[in-house]
Amino acid sequence: MSRLVIDPVTRVEGHLRVEVQVDGGQVTEAYASSTMWRGIETILTGRDPRDAWLFAQRICGVCTTVHALASVRAVEDAVGAVPPRNARLLRDIIAASLSVHDHVVHFYHLQALDWVDPTSALKADPAAAAALAQSISNYPRSTAGLFAAVQTRLRAFLASGKIGPFTNGYWGHPAYRLSPELNLIAFSHYLDALDFQRDYVRVHALLGGKNPHPQTYVVGGMASPIDLNSQDAINDNTLQEITQILQRGVDFVEQVFLPDLEAIAAAYPEWTTYGRGLGSYMVFGDYSPSPPRIARPPRDGLFPGGVIRDGNLAAVEPFDPSGIAESVAHSWFRYEKSDAAGLPPWLGETEPHYTGPEPPFEELDVAGKYTWLKAPRYQGIAVEVGPLARLLVGYGTGDARLRPIVQGALDRLHLPPEALMSTLGRVLARGLETQLMARHALDLVAELRDNVGGGDLAIADTGRWRPTSWPDGTLRGVGFHEAPRGALSHWVVIENDRIRNYQAVVPTTWNASPRDAAGNPGAYEAALVGTPVADPHRPLEVLRTLHSFDPCMACAAHLYDIDGRDIIEVRVQ
Repeated sequence: MSRLVIDPVTRVEGHLRVEVQVDGGQVTEAYASSTMWRGIETILTGRDPRDAWLFAQRICGVCTTVHALASVRAVEDAVGAVPPRNARLLRDIIAASLSVHDHVVHFYHLQALDWVDPTSALKADPAAAAALAQSISNYPRSTAGLFAAVQTRLRAFLASGKIGPFTNGYWGHPAYRLSPELNLIAFSHYLDALDFQRDYVRVHALLGGKNPHPQTYVVGGMASPIDLNSQDAINDNTLQEITQILQRGVDFVEQVFLPDLEAIAAAYPEWTTYGRGLGSYMVFGDYSPSPPRIARPPRDGLFPGGVIRDGNLAAVEPFDPSGIAESVAHSWFRYEKSDAAGLPPWLGETEPHYTGPEPPFEELDVAGKYTWLKAPRYQGIAVEVGPLARLLVGYGTGDARLRPIVQGALDRLHLPPEALMSTLGRVLARGLETQLMARHALDLVAELRDNVGGGDLAIADTGRWRPTSWPDGTLRGVGFHEAPRGALSHWVVIENDRIRNYQAVVPTTWNASPRDAAGNPGAYEAALVGTPVADPHRPLEVLRTLHSFDPCMACAAHLYDIDGRDIIEVRVQ
């Protein structure tokens, strides 16, 4: 038995350390550690709650607007503001387009290299690659000439020795299985995805003023006027341009992203047996056409809410917000009364208390506290959140929109539904959700144009803007959102017109959480158990499962020093 330490895990947002026990060529135990502390909750305490979203969205520059949305929803919930339909549609367009952008970028630029070996592409026959690509998709760039040009570009790039993100790849690893031609196709699409994301993200600039961190949210709605016939507002020209961008997004997802995913899935069928992990999943629900309900996620949205326990798709339970609590038994925080007991977010405490080893160190003391992440639990159990959870809950509930999408992919790949509960299933679910969100974004723009064309120009509920209009006493609010990486919630307590307590429980905190007081692992830790490791010096297989979750440690934990001093130094050897 040996201890394998990966620190930092690359191609993730933020800093992640993973320690795994390897015995007999597979992982038997795993421990995930975030090496940063989130300080956003502390920064927000005492501030005007109407400003919270501006600070909260700085939690991350990749997830960006998801925290603004959850934050503004939390404050609206607390003060009783109800954004009008136009505002809700604008917010949903931004959120849906972010999901598409985020999922495409994650696959091609953060995860694909776990499955694709660019050095193998140098051996490919461009004409054969073109014939293969044309057999699985009608993407117009699938030509022998283009693949030959990409191959020449790749050869010169690798020969230069200055290969940036490809420097530490495990090229030639025995776990790579794609043909040279498929590797060439995938690498060509890696480059195309760079152009795609640059174009697609313009939706945020048009509706939010900038990206990252759009600036047009406001408690009660949005700050952007909308009038199809005005040059001083979001008008018909704006919506036409957005529609064209979104349609190009649909084309890229359906002609490039999904065919690539299914080709990779066909080459790695055994990865439907690795990475199951917890087998329990949670979804809040989101993208509802109805006005928000106080302290409740929507029940009539694109994504139905629900909880799956132990992989039982036939018994999806309703989600209950009161079931959420966070433990710090193995986290570098301390609670006033007891670290062993979980606290619901409205009563959450954020007091850092580092008890780990003095850096540099070889191994963590995993019997004690070993991460800056808390351990969120739902009714005492660890759950996985994210695209896989959303599609499984939709499939299990028989949702008319989600179940056919899932079943269609299962039929094409000749897989049973249980195969989705795996590393490869997580990857496929993200791709299927991308197609769903790309098309939904187009539907939302059409709804917005129809609503405004009917004469409704309302963009914000200003009746609850001033604190004098708020209910008396202590106010509590929660904002739910199904972000790209999973179930996101922001919780606020307002007293005397100021934030008394603020907690963000984010998707990666759910998935990357440590053991809880009962010793139950989080989703990463559980999913890594059973993962094969052919070469401990090149743990490609471990990265495949980790990257399938799309870790965002920046969302899960942050570190700030008010004096601007360096706090941690990361050495990559």
